[in-house]
Amino acid sequence: MIKGSDKQLEVCVDSVNNALTAQLAGAHRVEFCAGLSEGGITPSLAQIGMMQQLLHIQFNVLIRPRGGDFLYDDTEFEMMQSDIHYCGRTGCDGVVIGMLLPDGNIDKERSRELICIAHQYGMSVTFHRAFDRSKDLFQAMEDIIELGCHRILTSGGHNTAIEGATVIGQLITKANNRIIIMPGAGITPENAGDLIRKTGLKELHGTFRSYRPGFMQYRNTNFDRQDEEYGLWQTDAVKIKAILNHLA
Repeated sequence: MIKGSDKQLEVCVDSVNNALTAQLAGAHRVEFCAGLSEGGITPSLAQIGMMQQLLHIQFNVLIRPRGGDFLYDDTEFEMMQSDIHYCGRTGCDGVVIGMLLPDGNIDKERSRELICIAHQYGMSVTFHRAFDRSKDLFQAMEDIIELGCHRILTSGGHNTAIEGATVIGQLITKANNRIIIMPGAGITPENAGDLIRKTGLKELHGTFRSYRPGFMQYRNTNFDRQDEEYGLWQTDAVKIKAILNHLA
C-alpha cells in the first residue's frame, strides 16, 4: 500500500483470484462484481463468501441484478434488497448501488431504502456510474449526498474519466469533502498522472487488466471467439503498482 499518502486505489475485479492479485499488488480496496463485459452485475453468494474468507483489505460488492439500464422493477428491487442483507450478514465492507427514474433523476426513494439496509450493517455505500447517466450531474450529486452515500464513482458524464476530467474536478470542488468523488473508466498507468493533477482526486478506480491466453491444449476451431473463450482477462499487478506510484 501507499505510505505517506492519503490517496486510495480501488480495483474492480470479477473473481476471487483477481481480488487476491489486487491485494498482493497493494490495492486498498476492491469492488467485486461479475459480468464485466456487460458493465458488472452482482456476483454469486458463494464467491462473496469466499472473498470474505480470503481477503484482508476492504471489499465492496456491486448490487446490480442485470446489465442494461438502471431502471428496475419491483422483483429486481427485492433481489437487490436481499443481496444487501446477505452482504451485511457476511461482513462485507460496503455495497455499490445505482438507480435512476425514467426522467433521468436519481431514484431517491428506493435508493434510500437500500442505503438504510446497508447502514444497518455498518457498510459504506458507493453510488456507481448510473450517476453518469443522470440528466444533471451536480443536482444528482446533491441528491446522493442527502441520501447518505460515502462516494460516487464517475467518469464525469463521459465515456472515460480522462474525457470527463474537467467535470470531475468541478464535482470534487463543489462536493467540498461532503462526499468522495472517485474517478473511474479508461484509466491507465499512462494517463493516471494527468488525471490526478487535473482533478485533485483522493480515490481512483479501475480494472487494470491484461489479457493472457488460456492453458487449454485442445481447442475446437469450429467456434468463433477463440481469443475470448480460450483466454482470460486478469488483474495486472504491474499496472496496479504503476498506478500506486502515481498516487504516492
